[in-house]
Amino acid sequence: MTALEFSFSLDQAQSSLKPFALKLTRDMEDANDLLQETMLKAYSNREKFSEGTNLKAWLYTIMKNTFITNYQRLSRRNTFIDTTENLHYINSSDHVTQNMAYSHFALDDMNDAIEALDDVYKVPFMMHFKGFKYHEIADHLQIPIGTVKNRIHIARKELKTKLKVYKDR
Repeated sequence: MTALEFSFSLDQAQSSLKPFALKLTRDMEDANDLLQETMLKAYSNREKFSEGTNLKAWLYTIMKNTFITNYQRLSRRNTFIDTTENLHYINSSDHVTQNMAYSHFALDDMNDAIEALDDVYKVPFMMHFKGFKYHEIADHLQIPIGTVKNRIHIARKELKTKLKVYKDR
C-alpha cells in the first residue's frame, strides 16, 4: 500500500474514531487531540500495518493505548512525593479543606441582600432568577419589557455592590 493510499484509508476511518475518542476523554478538545495523535502515530508507523488486516481495529488499538499512556503520564505528574526529612510539604497548610460554614454565611448574606431590595426590583429579579423570560415577566407584571430589563439590571448592580466582599472568593 502506498503512502497516498494509506493516507486516504486513514482519512476514511477518522470519522468512526472520533466518537470513541470522545467517549475516552469526555472532552471535545481532548478528543480532537487524541484523534490527531492517533493519526500521526498510525501514519508514522504505516510500515508496521499488515495489508489485508482490519485498519480500524489497528487504529482503535493505537488510540486506546495512546489514551492509556497519556492518562498514566498525567497521573504520575500529579502524584507528589514529599522527600524532605521533616515532611514539610505534607504538614503545610497551603491546601486546607474548608467546611461548609463559610458558604452558609455567604448564602445568608445573599438572601439578606435580596430581601433588602425594593419590591420594584426584587420581584422581576426573582422571577428572572426562577427562569421566567423577560416577556413573561413583562406580561405578568403588566410593564414594558424594557422596564423589566432595567429593573433586573439595577437589582444585579445593587446586589453586586452589597456583596462585593465575596468578589474574590
